[in-house]
Amino acid sequence: MAELITGLDAARVRANLDGIRADLPEGVEILAAVKYVPLEELGALVEAGIALAGENRAQDLEAKAQAHPELRWHFIGQLQSRKVKQIVPHVELIHSVASDSALRQLERHGTTDTEILVEVNVAGEEGKAGIAPGELGAFIARSPVRVVGLMTMPPFTDDPEASRPVFRTLRELAGEHGLRHLSMGTSQDYRVAAEEGATIVRLGTILYA
Repeated sequence: MAELITGLDAARVRANLDGIRADLPEGVEILAAVKYVPLEELGALVEAGIALAGENRAQDLEAKAQAHPELRWHFIGQLQSRKVKQIVPHVELIHSVASDSALRQLERHGTTDTEILVEVNVAGEEGKAGIAPGELGAFIARSPVRVVGLMTMPPFTDDPEASRPVFRTLRELAGEHGLRHLSMGTSQDYRVAAEEGATIVRLGTILYA
């Protein structure tokens, strides 16, 4: 398990944030992934100019969002259907919807403002969450809340360029279905993701180092 990130320096995070922004096309949002950032360290991120945060765990999301309502919050972890009720009140976007059980819970607990991204298993990795590309249209049609985009996690690789075909395919799928948002790219490969059309990049260590 990764260690918690402590001792964050707002000036350093701001410098990292400014450097990353300079790398990105206009309009690409930087989401700070805060799974390993304790609640008491979030003030440094706010001071550094972070506006959008993403949490992987429902319980931590609830606590962090209540403590820092000045941040915009997204849920970016694997979505368990039983946690939907807990998540919905605190987020403007859920990145990881990929099951009919989650759709059923969204029907029960979602609102007219609830928006989601559908997670797509572009590479067809066995055991990985995500809708198969060929099932995407039917899944979107079944959603009781508004689908505004897609999310993917490419296969692990040390070479950012190896992820480019996955990102490109997700962009093409979004175009086919008239979807605007693409959540793709992390600290290692965010530049490639942005070149392929990402609208949200999910960054962790590169912001905090």
